[in-house]
Amino acid sequence: MAEKPILMPKMGESIAEATIIRWLKNEGERVEKDEPLVEIATDKVDSEIPSTEAGILVKKLYADGAVVKVGEPVAMIESSDSAAVVKPAEIPVVSAPAPEVAAQVLEKAISPTAQPAQATNHSDRFYSPLVMNIARTEGISMAELDNIPGTGKEGRVTKSDILEYVNNRGNNSIAPTAIPASAPVVTESKSVQKVEIKAPVVSLNAGDEIMEMDRVRKLIADHMVMSKSVSPHVTSFVEADVTNLVMWREKVKNNFKKREGENITFTPIFIEAIAKAIKDFPMINISVDGDKIVKRKNINIGMAAAQPSGNLIVPVIKNADSMNLLGLARTVNDLANRARSNKLTPDEIQGGTYTLTNVGSFGNVMGTPIINQPQVAIMAVGAIRKKPAVLETEYGDVIAIRHMMFLSHSYDHRVVDGALGGQFVRRVADYLEQWDLNREI
Repeated sequence: MAEKPILMPKMGESIAEATIIRWLKNEGERVEKDEPLVEIATDKVDSEIPSTEAGILVKKLYADGAVVKVGEPVAMIESSDSAAVVKPAEIPVVSAPAPEVAAQVLEKAISPTAQPAQATNHSDRFYSPLVMNIARTEGISMAELDNIPGTGKEGRVTKSDILEYVNNRGNNSIAPTAIPASAPVVTESKSVQKVEIKAPVVSLNAGDEIMEMDRVRKLIADHMVMSKSVSPHVTSFVEADVTNLVMWREKVKNNFKKREGENITFTPIFIEAIAKAIKDFPMINISVDGDKIVKRKNINIGMAAAQPSGNLIVPVIKNADSMNLLGLARTVNDLANRARSNKLTPDEIQGGTYTLTNVGSFGNVMGTPIINQPQVAIMAVGAIRKKPAVLETEYGDVIAIRHMMFLSHSYDHRVVDGALGGQFVRRVADYLEQWDLNREI
């Protein structure tokens, strides 16, 4: 009998670790090949690790709540396979306190452009991407970093440790990118000091109920605050006449349902228009890395979807510009259905270069969405409503009942100026307004 390791699988290009939520098998129980063994969580998606071997679960190498890096063994399976297997060194069960686990996951979530710590760390000490990013920003060398006392698990340096070290380091100037956009600064002897922003004290009244944020809500909250701190947001609005589009959908939706077995919604139409506009204005399809601009080759459009829990998740349509409307409709329906049932894979929420959110599905006419970092723009589409509108005809102006909707385009004013941001949303509206009533799908 040979013992074989079950490894933490690779779950996406930017995912380096995952948190163990719950073991589905106990030590001593038999596990079949491809049978779910343990539930794990990444930044936004919960998923299961299937066993790659059939046999007896002889050892769990990590406890619930532990953070495990991709490629590391999480369990040992005693297999009947007689092939020689090199047994890894004994790994103690690691119990990670809940606050520290949350801190490590959040650190990765709020550092979208950070590179893995191992790329520059030549010591045996592990540093999270956030800590390494702060060290680079503040000009802290690896030798200096190695001497910072850590209060985290196994003596790791946490965000609080390195920020405290920076504050007590001396009168060195703090880089502007390390200061939240909304934070006031005090200038003294040519050095810039951060002023701590404290959350307000919340008083409790009789009958108030206290509810703990779940893991995903904490990540979303932190990601939104980070985005507003990193990017100066500007929002441009356009009102579009989508009467032809509404009439076309009414004409084709029943036949489409009979033929394809699913609905044709407005979402794939919006995504098609956005993909076309991105090809017209490729500088919307970028990211900011320090003082560098990363121009994306692929057009990967995320669509914000609400889950039954009330949390938000953003599945991504990869290479949206290469799909026809039928392909987009099938992909959108599939991703939306699996988002609602929490069946998305980690790779399906990674790699987005632009995001669409439909606030109209909640009856809202417009919104001012927050950019999904590290992207630089996001569009909100509002509810389609019948309104009186002035039309120009060869016989003069007339008032008619038209289907109208607002498009809201939020963008990062560091790299997207008002002209580009405004022209882009206007171009999307043009594609929607010029819809062909005779188009086939």
